[in-house]
Amino acid sequence: MARLKPWYQVVTPREDLRENRPMDASEFAVHLDHIREGRETVSKDYSDSARFFDRTYMTESLLELCSQVVRRLSGIQVETSAVYNMATQFGGGKTHSETTAYHLATNGEKAKSWKGVDRILAKAGVPQVPKADVAVFVGTEFDVIQGRGGGGEPVRKTPWGEMAWQLGGEKAFAAVAQHDAQGVAPAGDALRAMLPSGPTLILMDELMNYVSRGRKTGQRDQFFDFLQNLSEEARARRDLVLCVSIPASELEMNPDDVRDHAALKKLLDRVGKAIMMSAGAEIAEIIRRRLFEWWGMPEDGRKVASAYAEWAIEHAQELTGIDADTAYEKFQECYPFHPSVLSVFERKWASLPRFQRTRGILRLLALWVAHAYQEEHRKASGELLITLGSAPLEDPTFRAAMFEQLGSNELEIPVTTDIAGKKDAHAARLDREANATIKKASLHRKVAATILFESNGGMSQSQAEAALPEIRLSVGSPELNLADVDHVLEGLVGTCYYLNWDRNRYRFGLTPNLNQILVTRRGAVKPKEIEERVKQQTQKLFGEGPKEIDRRFFPERSNDVPNRPALTLVVLGLDNTLSDKSTLQMMETIVRECGAPGRTCKSALIFAVPDSADAIRDATRNLLAWEGIDDDEETKARLDEAQKRLLARSLNRAEGDMKETIWRAYRNLFLLGPDNKLRPIDLGQVTSSMAKTIVDLYLNELIRTDEVTKGVGANRLPRYWPPALTEWSTKAVRDAFYSSPQLPRLLDGDTIKRTIANGVSEGLLGYARKDDQGRLELIRFQASLSETEVEIDDGLFILKKEDAAKLLDPPRLAQITVTPTQVALKPGQHAAFSIAARDQYGHPIAVPSTTWSAKGGSVSDDGLFTAGEDEGQYNVRVTTDGLEAIAEVRIAKEPTQTKEKQQAGKQMIRWTGEVPPQKWMNFYTKVLSRFASTPGLKLRVSFEVPAEGDQGAAKANETKSGLKELGLDDNLSLE
Repeated sequence: MARLKPWYQVVTPREDLRENRPMDASEFAVHLDHIREGRETVSKDYSDSARFFDRTYMTESLLELCSQVVRRLSGIQVETSAVYNMATQFGGGKTHSETTAYHLATNGEKAKSWKGVDRILAKAGVPQVPKADVAVFVGTEFDVIQGRGGGGEPVRKTPWGEMAWQLGGEKAFAAVAQHDAQGVAPAGDALRAMLPSGPTLILMDELMNYVSRGRKTGQRDQFFDFLQNLSEEARARRDLVLCVSIPASELEMNPDDVRDHAALKKLLDRVGKAIMMSAGAEIAEIIRRRLFEWWGMPEDGRKVASAYAEWAIEHAQELTGIDADTAYEKFQECYPFHPSVLSVFERKWASLPRFQRTRGILRLLALWVAHAYQEEHRKASGELLITLGSAPLEDPTFRAAMFEQLGSNELEIPVTTDIAGKKDAHAARLDREANATIKKASLHRKVAATILFESNGGMSQSQAEAALPEIRLSVGSPELNLADVDHVLEGLVGTCYYLNWDRNRYRFGLTPNLNQILVTRRGAVKPKEIEERVKQQTQKLFGEGPKEIDRRFFPERSNDVPNRPALTLVVLGLDNTLSDKSTLQMMETIVRECGAPGRTCKSALIFAVPDSADAIRDATRNLLAWEGIDDDEETKARLDEAQKRLLARSLNRAEGDMKETIWRAYRNLFLLGPDNKLRPIDLGQVTSSMAKTIVDLYLNELIRTDEVTKGVGANRLPRYWPPALTEWSTKAVRDAFYSSPQLPRLLDGDTIKRTIANGVSEGLLGYARKDDQGRLELIRFQASLSETEVEIDDGLFILKKEDAAKLLDPPRLAQITVTPTQVALKPGQHAAFSIAARDQYGHPIAVPSTTWSAKGGSVSDDGLFTAGEDEGQYNVRVTTDGLEAIAEVRIAKEPTQTKEKQQAGKQMIRWTGEVPPQKWMNFYTKVLSRFASTPGLKLRVSFEVPAEGDQGAAKANETKSGLKELGLDDNLSLE
């Protein structure tokens, strides 16, 4: 689409509007008497006949009136009337119409060249305008006591005296001088004597003003008689026309005025023809000619109107009053105004008592155009049309003119508070805080101004409202996303103090709405109430959802979070926000410690951290304020039904807002990463529509990224197997998923039972226990095992399949040893030997029958050796099932010192060496377990392990924690 030009680059306002000169309503009120007198104060637009016609749009009603007046003045009685009653609403174009007739009648044939006169003559069916004698009587200009005249002229005390003077000077006045002096209405010959014999036009305006004042001096009845007599005389003549205007401003009438107004209307309707002067469909052309240098529809204006019409047709279902057959015509007829600007006065303002249809609209629009022309030039605005939303409500002069038409300035506070006129007006503030598109368009202000006009400020008794389709039509454009209008309305409803809303219908009024009550209530909410409600609502929201995960709320110390092998969601409070440096320190402490002891299940912890506290507290304050209003029966009693419905909706919305605010704030999770450091997870823009509960949202994301798993395949357990272990207790297996950040976290720790059961059933794992002597016994391997049969216990183990396969071979004798292995004896002394047996797995086994034999002495069946007399070194041998063990015996009359003899004193067994990781458990069972109950056993451990970079510190901390858990000194070095 080619670039469309803004209205101020297409059409030019008239000079005074371009210069933004102050104007008042009088500039648009025609003073017929002033025109007749030729006063200098009268604008050339009215006094210069040719210029007047040039700027006058010949409406159908004006064409009808003028053609009939010209026809009657030409002496043609067919299809004409002698008396015209223009008793339309105040400000309805009546005086303008009389002025048109005045210029025609006073200029006669000269009028033929003026714009539009050819149409009048054609419709009248006459070749030229007859020149006529004209009399003008304006009720507001004639004083009922002093009359008019003096200073060389006779004083005229009555309307008939004044009219006679204007029509025939001294001669005509002399015919009714006595009637004038006595205040008696002329009739018959006297009346005919004051009237010219040729074409005559009598124009009477503002009659009610004169009648109301004349009532007090007794002239009211005579005036009625005169008007009736004059009307009858006009009807009797061929070339006399009487045009009468009776304003209908009921707001200014007392009961007597109302009665007389009805009497005048009845009289004139009986003797004449009532005529409506301003047709709504033609008001646009009238306005364009009065406000702009208008020479017809510019091509650029036609393009804009077409673009708007196409847009309106496309969105007809979302708008109102759009007919595809007339949309193009409607936008072109009203250009440069949006059709809503001109139609709103007819649709919504016409019923207002003080509204002046033509004069009032012109006055407002003149100020409107003058201000918009200056401002939009200054801002280089791209406004294609003058819309309701562009009304210069920030201008005090414009507001005053608008309030005058509305009939009250009580709207000053609502308008300046909610729309414009003050820097902190709600709509203006919302625009400043909005996104770039809405801010540039000043959309909050435009929508609010549109509602004001469409609801006529709430001043009508019918409480006119702005429906959503009307608002969309008024502010919409080919460049606007209508969804933005709905968003803006939501902001206005939640902010403005005088905007009422019910079921997509909006209205500005004088009474403060719930928002202002809310502001007062918000100020009364105590911080303690807010904190308590935040905790309550947070616990409620986080308490919903999956039960497999434990919840811990608002911890203050590390032992507020238990050290247990279960997935635990730790929800921090508003005192520990993301931006608070102490928050990370607190989480690190909880991960590292659980009170004094170190924490082993550190990977089980998932922290939920609020990114800020202000939004949650603000939403909570709102909710508590709405609840306070709802609980206050006295306040609720002052609300109308619409406000009560709004209160219910607002309370419901506040509850939803608080929920959404908590969801949005708790978008940050922290958990232990593979590097043993807390790792943040930012979930982005979070809303409650993303998951059933916020805990579901967390788990969905953690499961998606494999941080949490619902189960582990049995084939993965060997990959996680600690290298130092042959058998791995089921409890240690489960706990590993909550202690090691290298492993995924189990959503439910009991699911490891299913993993073990599947592994055993599939032959990937063995399931075993230990007997009283610490030997492994295979419970199940390569056979079906249900998860209900699996127990999580330190005494139950799983084995890799190769280790489980070994336990399928029954224990058999594989090794025997004899004790002691060496002895020194004198001849004849005795030494007792014993035998120990182990199976192929290194476990002790019962000793079968044995055969003992010896040299250098004798040995009994139970291993008792008796030394012979011969000195020397001999062997004691024991055999069983093909296995043999030998002990050494030294016989001497004076035995040398041997290790066996040293055993008689205090001796210590010491060993120092390196044990490979794969033999650590075997080292314990085969070596250390022998001495586990021996008093005085001491075990000193020295180890060193490479640790590089940042992982070194992390591993050192882990080691310290492990040492603390065992109650050992955690003093280690990292070099």
